[in-house]
Amino acid sequence: MRKIVAIVGDSKIERGSDKYKIAFATGKALVDNGYRIQSGGLCGVMEAAFEGARSSEKYKEGDTVAIIPSFDRTRHNDYADIVISTGLDMMRNAIVANADAVVAIGGGAGTLSEIAFAWPMLRLIMAYDCVDGWSSKVAGTRMDERIRYEDIPEDKVFAVSNSDDVIAVLDKYVDRYNKFHKGIII
Repeated sequence: MRKIVAIVGDSKIERGSDKYKIAFATGKALVDNGYRIQSGGLCGVMEAAFEGARSSEKYKEGDTVAIIPSFDRTRHNDYADIVISTGLDMMRNAIVANADAVVAIGGGAGTLSEIAFAWPMLRLIMAYDCVDGWSSKVAGTRMDERIRYEDIPEDKVFAVSNSDDVIAVLDKYVDRYNKFHKGIII
């Protein structure tokens, strides 16, 4: 089964901006390397990543999965193949974050919540350190002191600067990040 990578980030960016180019390149590189992409399915980084995915010569229908906040199945970007209408508003961020890996590009509070959900859900997390927003603030850090993977002492939010870095981190770690959150245990 092909792995799914969530791309999260700013919901409003200018077409042609650095964030747009990064998200586009990341989406394309992921599909070029055999991954599917999921996101919140709206505009900004989400749309740019899906557009990049569609530009890949290896793109197939079903490679972009939009997990949208409303029940209205028509409210998504034009590059979404599969639309899952949750009706959960911002709480759908937990579903977006529960992919095989998460890549953050900039972002505000919504992106931070997706990163924060991904951490206790034991997901592999990467964050671009070359753009403004939460991704650069958390890149290279640990979200807390819990030991998520004893066999991965370097576990953290991995800092990336380009799509080649994303693929390199995935190649090295995605199969090692294989545990799933089993609920809160006291």
